[in-house]
Amino acid sequence: MVELDQMKIELGGNKEALEHAVDSLNLPFKKQRIEELSREMEAPDFWNDTDRANGKMKELKDMQKTVDEADGLCAQYEDILSLIEMGNEDNDTSMIPEIRAELDSFEEKLEEMRLSTLLTGEYDANNAIISLNAGAGGTESCDWCSMLFRMYSKWCDKKGFTMDVMNMVDGDEAGIKSVDFQINGTNAYGFLRSEHGVHRLVRISPFNAQGKRQTSFVSCEVMPELNTNIDIEINPDDIRIDTYRSSGAGGQHINSTSSAIRITHFPTGIVVTCQNERSQFQNKDKAFEILRARLYMRKKQEEAEMLNGIRGDVKEIAWGSQIRSYVLQPYTLVKDTRTDEETSDAQGVLDGSIDRFINAYLKMEANRKLEAANQI
Repeated sequence: MVELDQMKIELGGNKEALEHAVDSLNLPFKKQRIEELSREMEAPDFWNDTDRANGKMKELKDMQKTVDEADGLCAQYEDILSLIEMGNEDNDTSMIPEIRAELDSFEEKLEEMRLSTLLTGEYDANNAIISLNAGAGGTESCDWCSMLFRMYSKWCDKKGFTMDVMNMVDGDEAGIKSVDFQINGTNAYGFLRSEHGVHRLVRISPFNAQGKRQTSFVSCEVMPELNTNIDIEINPDDIRIDTYRSSGAGGQHINSTSSAIRITHFPTGIVVTCQNERSQFQNKDKAFEILRARLYMRKKQEEAEMLNGIRGDVKEIAWGSQIRSYVLQPYTLVKDTRTDEETSDAQGVLDGSIDRFINAYLKMEANRKLEAANQI
């Protein structure tokens, strides 16, 4: 049958891309490492060092997930090929919709795996720390901040990642003024660093009795969770540490002790707040971790500016210079100003379907690197 033959050709056209993606993952090494880690976990003293043990557990989980996904994709390729051949042999047209759905699913997963192999940056594999801050506009901007927070929460759920909220400041009437949270999962920072910048919303405000169209801005800062061996010096004389009572959801405990921590770094003006952990010491450690990450990213940005002599992407995060616009009225459109990727499914995007924008950014970045290499 013509349709099945066309799908067989389409499937075959993906074979080379599948083989290349699988080769890039270095599966033999990962499978060997999984065996080594599994043996280490059987040792009676494995949990004597909790931090080390948790690190090993995360490494094992991440590697097993990668191997399972790659093996599953290869198996799906063979299954689709078998279904096509079966449909041709039986001349069964009823199988066409099922095969089409399987092929679409396969191609989507393959593209996701192929893009994950592009995440070779120093911290791409790390967890991501995200800070959202509402801009001018009062309640409207605070509501937009809460919508973005929900969007990343939904994306996190779709990816099977976990989220830890470290600090949240509610708006005076509704929404969120600011929120700091960490997304935990393999390549979380590699994917989400494309979200760094200013996000713009255009809609008829539900808080405006006159029904006027209003524009709101929220800044999104994305940083990697850094390893403890990263050398970022913080002079004790350059900071002030304040303690206060936590606020928000969490039960009686967070209102009964001064466990929340705020660190102010005088030379840069950076202020970090953490109130999620159960103790003051844990909040202090997490706040210092975020401060170190922000200082490190600032240092890397300054080095890039000196090297390139231009502001580049750093300039684009200036207030009002949005990386993406979300238009809800009078029409629906979400468009990324860097890649020109766009969709009219604004509600789908706000429900966490942002992979198309992340993938477009990764492709653009890969093409830039290839062009730069060809010019050398």
